[in-house]
Amino acid sequence: MTQSTPSAPLDLFWFIPVSGDGSYLGTTQGHRPADFGYLRQIAQAADRLGYGGVLIPTGRNCDDPWVTAAALAPLTERLRYLVALRPGVASPSYVARQAAALDRISNGRFIINVVTGGNPAELAGDGIFLDHDERYAQTDEFLSVYRRLLAGETVDHDGRHIRVRGAKLEFPAVQKPIPPVWFGGSSDPALDVAARHSDVYLTWGEPVVDVAQKLDAVRARAAALGRTVRFGLRIHLIVRETDAEAWAAAEKLISKLPDEAIAAAQKKFAQESDSVGQKRMTVLHGGGRRDRLEIAPNLWAGIGLVRGGAGTALVGSPQTVAARLREYQALGIETIIASGYPHLEEAYTVAELLFPVLGIGPAARRGIHGTQPGEFGTSGTGVRLAAAS
Repeated sequence: MTQSTPSAPLDLFWFIPVSGDGSYLGTTQGHRPADFGYLRQIAQAADRLGYGGVLIPTGRNCDDPWVTAAALAPLTERLRYLVALRPGVASPSYVARQAAALDRISNGRFIINVVTGGNPAELAGDGIFLDHDERYAQTDEFLSVYRRLLAGETVDHDGRHIRVRGAKLEFPAVQKPIPPVWFGGSSDPALDVAARHSDVYLTWGEPVVDVAQKLDAVRARAAALGRTVRFGLRIHLIVRETDAEAWAAAEKLISKLPDEAIAAAQKKFAQESDSVGQKRMTVLHGGGRRDRLEIAPNLWAGIGLVRGGAGTALVGSPQTVAARLREYQALGIETIIASGYPHLEEAYTVAELLFPVLGIGPAARRGIHGTQPGEFGTSGTGVRLAAAS
C-alpha cells in the first residue's frame, strides 16, 4: 500500500443531477425533476461556495451533459466542469472539437470524464454492440486519437475500432497541453487504459484497503509506461453537526424505500450490467441487505441499494468525515467528487460544516457584508462589539 502524508487541502467537487434529485431514495415523494433552472441553482451555489468543480454524468436516464455544461459555464465564474462521455457514441475528432469549444467557452474550465459504460442493453441503444473487453479496446483507440488531436497533431489512425485520416483541430483548446482526461473503471482492461491515457484515475468509494489496491495497480501500470497518474474519489457525503445526526439523516434517506424497489434494482443491476465496478458495489451490501450497510467505519452502502454506480457515502460529523477522507488522501487521492440528496441544500451543508475542517477556505465567496454576524438576530451585535474590544 503506497501512502503519503496529507498536507494540501483536498480539491472537492460537487455533482449536477441531470437525472433528477430528491430528498428520499426510491420514491417519487420529494422528487425534483432535472429542469435547467434547478441545475443552474446548484451550479451557482457550488461556484459561490468554493467547490473546485462539478461532475455532470451521462447515460440514457441523464439529460445531455455537454449541452448542460455549455449552458452552465457562462453562468459561473470559477467552477470547472467534469463532463462525462461514452467513447463509442461519437468519433474522437468530433468530440475533440466539442471539447476544445467547451474549453474556450468556459475559459479553460473543461475536463473530460471518459466512461466506457457497463450496461450492454443501454449501450446498444447508442449503437454500441461490443463486449466488455472490446469496449475498453475501443476506448484505448479513442483516447489515443483524442489526446493527439487536442495536442495539436494531425492524426492518421487505422485501428480495429477507429479510423481517421488527416484529422486535426482548427480551433484549439485553452488548456495546455490538453484539457485533463479523467477516467474510471475497475477491470484489468480499464486499469490498463487508465495507465496509458488518464491524467486522473477515479475510483468509487470502497473500503480504504480495496481502494489502495486499485491505486497501486494503476501506479504500477503507469510507471511501466513512464507515466504518472493522479487520483480522485467519487463518493456521497452525509455530514451533520454530530455523528448521531448524520446517521439519522442516512436512515431518513432510505426510510421510504420499499423492499420491492431494492429487489427490483438489484435484479436489474445483476441482469443488465457487466461492469466490474458495479459488481464490487453490489458485494459491499450483500446484494441489497439493509442489515449490513456500514461496510467500513462510517462508510455506508445504503445509496447503492437502488442507485447504480457510486453507491457509498461517508456518514458522520465534520471531524469524522474529514478523518475518513484524510485516510483516502493518504493513499494519494487528491480530488473528492461528492454529492448528497438533495444536491442544492447539501451543497451548502457540506460547505458550511466540512470545508473549515478540511482547510478549504472561503476565498471563493464574494460580497460578504459587514452586518453578516448579526443579520439573523441581535446576538451578532454582541459578537462584533466583543471582537472590537
